[in-house]
Amino acid sequence: MHIHEYQAKEIFGQYGIQTPRSVLINNLSEAESACESVAGNVWVVKAQVHAGGRGKGGGVILARSIDEVENACTNLLGSNLVTPQTDSKGLPINKLLIEGGQNIERELYLGLLVDRQTQKITILASTEGGMDIEKVASDTPDKIIKFSVDPLGTLSVKDCEYIANNLDLNDELINQFSTTLLGLYQIFIEKDVSLIEINPLITTKENKLLALDGKIDFDDNALYRHEDIFDLRDTSQEEEKEILASEHQLNYISLDGTIGCMVNGAGLAMATMDLIGHHGGSPANFLDVGGGTTAERVAKAFELIQTESNVKGILVNIFGGIVRCDLIAEGILQAIEKVGLKLPIVVRLEGTNAKEGLDLLGKSEFSVHTEADLTKAAIKIVELSK
Repeated sequence: MHIHEYQAKEIFGQYGIQTPRSVLINNLSEAESACESVAGNVWVVKAQVHAGGRGKGGGVILARSIDEVENACTNLLGSNLVTPQTDSKGLPINKLLIEGGQNIERELYLGLLVDRQTQKITILASTEGGMDIEKVASDTPDKIIKFSVDPLGTLSVKDCEYIANNLDLNDELINQFSTTLLGLYQIFIEKDVSLIEINPLITTKENKLLALDGKIDFDDNALYRHEDIFDLRDTSQEEEKEILASEHQLNYISLDGTIGCMVNGAGLAMATMDLIGHHGGSPANFLDVGGGTTAERVAKAFELIQTESNVKGILVNIFGGIVRCDLIAEGILQAIEKVGLKLPIVVRLEGTNAKEGLDLLGKSEFSVHTEADLTKAAIKIVELSK
């Protein structure tokens, strides 16, 4: 789950991480008082959307007068922001963060993530803050400092000082950096975070270290432990179909292809999509119905797929481990009848009671093509969708 910059900074403040003074506004009438609260003669108006690259999309505007702030607010509020990380529609701007300008001396990068290869928490730091960290990593990997922490261990002040020295920080900034990094690490561990970053982490001419931006992604599977975090969710930043899917415990992502996919298991879903592409088709979605698939969930999955206007056919690929394939087959038939589905459908079943499930589908009054072999199923649906 993603949260906004202003929400990340509120959490930062609870852990001793310094941020510039800022005020959140929801409408134009609040702009002038926000500027007065922040004080100063330079302000930055920031669109609050769940996407990076806001500056490139015109979502971060420097203003040198209250009139300029109000003009920026007028242009941004109620519009959609398109960035390199959004689709062509962009994301709606419902809130703005008005922040005081800073005397920036250096821009750094600092982040933590889970490294699945090393099975450790990896700290990334760089002197090249304010840029696309992925580009820095690919073009100049020597400018990325990596430090791994065993998840069963701890991060020490000495570790923080080591990283700070590699960033060439002075003694006063080293102390502030240690507080910042220890705070990020504590948030990461306590809140079940999958990614946290500050880009840029700035040093000012007044010798302060400030988080000029903030990003936190949380592990969806752990949100039941954190009601306070779940309450930060902003569904206006999510696809309507994906919201509906999450309500029925479905993992759904819309794509641009023509073949709808319904699969149980994320890995199997990815393999199914790859196989469709390999045989000349294109997947219209990623849809994982999960291990404990039910007839109701299958019906809802069909409803979601059918709402995609570009879908010309559907491939169902179920591996019956926890669930029985014959029960899934019954659910598929109930769903087809309920939804009134008329698109070509190919169903591949494998696992527990797969033969019984395929027989049930084959004898039904609906036109359902069945296959026991996934490759043949993929080839068949590609042919039918054309």
